Amino acid sequence: MQIRPVGRSGLSVSTLGLGTMTWGRDTDSDAAAEQLEAFVGAGGTFVDTANVYGDGAAETILGTLVPRVVPRSAVTLATTTVGVGAGRGRLLAALDESLTRLQTDHVDLWQVHGHDDTVPLSETAETLRTAVDSGRARYVGLSGMAGWQIAALAGWLAGRHGGAVPLVAVENEYSLVERSPEGTVLPAAGSFGLGLLGWAPLGRGVLTGKYRHGTPADSRGASPQFSRYVGRYRGDRAARIVEAVSTAADGLGTSPLAVACAWVRDRPGVAGVVVGARDRAQLLGSLAASDLVLPATIRAALDDVSDVDLADASTVPAVDPATGATPPAGAPEPAG
Repeated sequence: MQIRPVGRSGLSVSTLGLGTMTWGRDTDSDAAAEQLEAFVGAGGTFVDTANVYGDGAAETILGTLVPRVVPRSAVTLATTTVGVGAGRGRLLAALDESLTRLQTDHVDLWQVHGHDDTVPLSETAETLRTAVDSGRARYVGLSGMAGWQIAALAGWLAGRHGGAVPLVAVENEYSLVERSPEGTVLPAAGSFGLGLLGWAPLGRGVLTGKYRHGTPADSRGASPQFSRYVGRYRGDRAARIVEAVSTAADGLGTSPLAVACAWVRDRPGVAGVVVGARDRAQLLGSLAASDLVLPATIRAALDDVSDVDLADASTVPAVDPATGATPPAGAPEPAG
């Protein structure tokens, strides 16, 4: 599996990342161990979790598996803090709780999710810096933020610390059915040398083609927890894209899953994509497709069928690096 740098940083990740959203809910500890072992055995390094997955159970399970199943040195461990606001005290407390569950003194990448308009962006930026300076995180990133928020935080850190900034990544949903990061997120990330880590590259499972003729009983679409999560991409536009992906897969002698993953993985600015699986067998399907490279003609056809109208795709709002000044109220909502 290919290893790629995250933006213009010294952090590297496997282009396919192992997501753990189902761990502690649909995936128990034994099944998680099988996934982790298979993933690392296939050359994968990037393991992605969050404090809210399984209400903390995903981090707890991962903490019991590393280094028991695979060595700590074999994985690039990332966690995201969600749902605590953006204040210094709450963020650092949540990070410490994650480290306790993960049974480690540091993560390789810590990401903060979402914009909190009750807290100055400068406070959030300095908290990210504190996490690195204290040794809790090697690098830091942002999740689910709009382009202007990314630019503001990166600009503040660059201005305050002379360019020596450990902010390296943005994590957003990105797939053939969700191309909104191309509007402002990717341009902002590129301007500051950040790499994008795309989650849900399979369109929450829709791009695999499993929902073309109904809802399988064992799918996320049939799950009480995830039916709305999947339902967002079951409209007419998504159906046209799914058909194009399936046609491409037939022509290449591969799976729709492989085609969908490869399209996102090789988009400009993308460092890697994160996939989740209920069990080892499902994960192996993704791993088998990790080296597919799409021909230019197929990539162009998929670009065309999934094209959306993205306003001001090349515009990143100006940010004063000395003050971290941001656009006024009315700025765009987070793209993720």
